[in-house]
Amino acid sequence: MPVIASKIDVHSDGFKTNREDMLAAIAKLREVEDSVRGSEEKRRERFEQRGQLMPRERVALMLDRGSPFLELSTLCGYKEHDDKDGSLAGGNQICGIGYVSGTRCMLVASNSAIKGGTMSPWGVQKTLRIQEIALKQKLPVISMIESGGANLPYQLEMFIEGGRTFCNQAQLSAAGIPQITVVHGSSTAGGAYMPGLSDYVIMVRNKAKVFLAGPPLLKAATGEIANDEELGGADMHGTVAGTCEYLAEDDADGIRIAREVVAKLDWNKAPGRPPRKSFKAPRLSADELAGVVPVDYKKPYDCREVIARLVDDSDFTEFKADFDQQTICGQAKIEGWPVGLIGNNGPINTKGANKAGQFIQLCCQADIPIIYLQNITGYMVGSESEQAGIVKHGSKMIQAVANASVPQITLVIGGSFGAGNYGMCGRGFGPDFIFAWPNSRTAVMGGEQAAGVMAIVSEGKLPEAQIEAMKQNIVRLFDEQSHPFKVSGHMIDDGLIDPRDSRRVLAYTLSICRDARHREVVSNSFGIARL
Repeated sequence: MPVIASKIDVHSDGFKTNREDMLAAIAKLREVEDSVRGSEEKRRERFEQRGQLMPRERVALMLDRGSPFLELSTLCGYKEHDDKDGSLAGGNQICGIGYVSGTRCMLVASNSAIKGGTMSPWGVQKTLRIQEIALKQKLPVISMIESGGANLPYQLEMFIEGGRTFCNQAQLSAAGIPQITVVHGSSTAGGAYMPGLSDYVIMVRNKAKVFLAGPPLLKAATGEIANDEELGGADMHGTVAGTCEYLAEDDADGIRIAREVVAKLDWNKAPGRPPRKSFKAPRLSADELAGVVPVDYKKPYDCREVIARLVDDSDFTEFKADFDQQTICGQAKIEGWPVGLIGNNGPINTKGANKAGQFIQLCCQADIPIIYLQNITGYMVGSESEQAGIVKHGSKMIQAVANASVPQITLVIGGSFGAGNYGMCGRGFGPDFIFAWPNSRTAVMGGEQAAGVMAIVSEGKLPEAQIEAMKQNIVRLFDEQSHPFKVSGHMIDDGLIDPRDSRRVLAYTLSICRDARHREVVSNSFGIARL
């Protein structure tokens, strides 16, 4: 059995330094997430006065007690638009995958404790991403809505993409993916179509308000005078318009009804669902992942040390180990299920591209999911590399990634630069899931390299002092734009995770992909319509 023998001394000064730096990076991530919760708590008294649950309380009550919940994109929109300091990050939504009545579902809750749950441009992008995941992974979608609709000052950035979210809702229904919506408060104007396009709608009496035009707009447009309840109250929709199927007395009752609806779907009835397998934990502690990888992406390390702390029994069968030592490929298991892993110990050269391309095809032949551990400066450059056909061979590897027929999950555990991001299944290549560690960096190239390129281009055109100032500005800009908080805020990953949680996140997302591949859904032509 090819068990990886660690060469790291966990008592060494280097390991301790790495660990301290990584823990500091994790602490900064938690600080931002805590600041968002602090912003939410400022509205608690208002929710209590209205007799409502806070958004996170709604999510917690919807989930099966004690079950796992993988929250996605907690930093969405970080320091963009109205978020000046990170305390409003999250796209005004709480989204994630968890269990409801024993069924794994995608949960989406308007974070009405921040900006009234209004949709920001990045919040729209978050919605599009969770809809993409729900469709591909065949997850029922449960929405808990209380939103003021679009954040109007940014309408130009979100109007068309917002329409795509409604189009996706229609296509999810047609694809056989149930959408259950609880309307806890306002869902007006364009937001009215969110429940309208759902398959099952629950509205909370005296709280839900669903209409295309509220009283002020109605009066301005037509002169008609009507109150909220007449226009779009829960009782009207339940007894007259027929927009909702169930009426709830309060937030908790609405959530109870939603859980009953999910239970009656019998979503887990499909035969052929793979049974749980027995497995051994890694021989090396997951806690050590905080010290294995330097926070500085320029410092090298052996990605096998990460693999040894992720896979069952630290058992890893390396593929073509003697052919190339910079691109590491091999087979292992995570919680009893086979996986292929591809990691980086240096730039991808022609041999590494050949090796990885072949390995990807073999995984597809055997129907084995692939996990990419990104720490990549890019593809090897230089006359020797070009003459060896790096463009040709790198392109073949990229083709293999783009056309792989198995689930692909990416972890960015270091740098992710240039075409290396593409070849290692970055966001643009549609991985089923992509997460990053809080030390990661993602950019077209490193800031120093970009500054060097611009300096060479400017030689003889600008004074030396001006070139030096330009270089410093470029390094600063790239450092800011490649920062993991900025990258995650722009939805280039599905969220930042603590390295020590990596095995659990991989196991959970792999099981989601596995369930999806064994689940049959019943599609129809146009989605379910209220007639």
